[in-house]
Amino acid sequence: MKRTLASPLVLATLLVAALTGCSTGSTSADTAAEPKATTEVEADAFPVTIEHALGTTTIEAEPTRVVAVGYAEADYPLSLGVVPVGADKIAYAGNENASSDWFDEALAEIDGAEQPTRFSTTDGVPVDEIVKLQPDLVTATQSGMTQEEYDKLTEAGIPVVAYPNAPYNTTWQESLEMVGEALGRSDVADELKAETEQVIADTAAEFPQLEGKTFTFAGPNADPSSFYVYTSMDNRPRLLAELGMVNSPLVEERSEPGQFLFNVSAERTEQLDADVFLTYATSEANVKELADDPLFQQIPAVADNRWYATVELTEAIGLSAPSPLSIPVGMERYIPQVAAAVDGDGSTPS
Repeated sequence: MKRTLASPLVLATLLVAALTGCSTGSTSADTAAEPKATTEVEADAFPVTIEHALGTTTIEAEPTRVVAVGYAEADYPLSLGVVPVGADKIAYAGNENASSDWFDEALAEIDGAEQPTRFSTTDGVPVDEIVKLQPDLVTATQSGMTQEEYDKLTEAGIPVVAYPNAPYNTTWQESLEMVGEALGRSDVADELKAETEQVIADTAAEFPQLEGKTFTFAGPNADPSSFYVYTSMDNRPRLLAELGMVNSPLVEERSEPGQFLFNVSAERTEQLDADVFLTYATSEANVKELADDPLFQQIPAVADNRWYATVELTEAIGLSAPSPLSIPVGMERYIPQVAAAVDGDGSTPS
């Protein structure tokens, strides 16, 4: 049977702008919002030096014009009370503002705050557009910024804080800590971290059946000869692990540092088994198509209806592009579906 599931690198990475179909073009720098903050910088916070994968950055004084590069990056300064003046366009699962609903809800709570200028990173980081915004800080902790792009921005006199290890592999805790430090708001970041971890803990308590259950987050590639599988380095498995779940033995065995994905040949789909199997689908009709697929049926969790295929684009964003703003959305909307699948009430149409 022909499968029409979208490419996993479109549905899955989200953070890779070139693969998530971000809109082309950009908003004019002339419409850049004036910087606004609702929290105070901490005493003796500057100067501060932050090491990351692309270099070492020293920030001499409190940044007021912050540009965020990365799918969920803008959530971090905003959650810390600093409205960014520039940010990535959100095309995949975005709204009419090229933003996310949770970002807009948080922005609306700040009197007089305006949307940041949005730019596309489909073809790489638009260095010239960012320079026009006259930022005094660029955060890119969850981005795929290259060394060349970083060097161009720093040569323009702009401090840049990139990811700590590898592109798209930063945990939400690491991003929050790094951005908090760069903004001189480490104490605020610590408080927000505790609040977000409490949301995760409360969700785990609400769904105790998740504790200790193994999972595989995977699906068929556009080329039906193989399946993609998320590694333990991807943020989806990381957050499920925070809820007490456990990566399947295959994932633990095949996960390598810096890699968020690996492939398994279609004839070996039985290796994808776990207590629950998680994937994506393009529509309810596609869910039925997957349920009827002989290759999918070779996965015992699918055969037992212990699987869940999310159709709603925004439902799982809180796991795939996590931030203190999006995680509560994922906990509320996605995790109940995972718990139902663990209980055997999964996505197989009745």
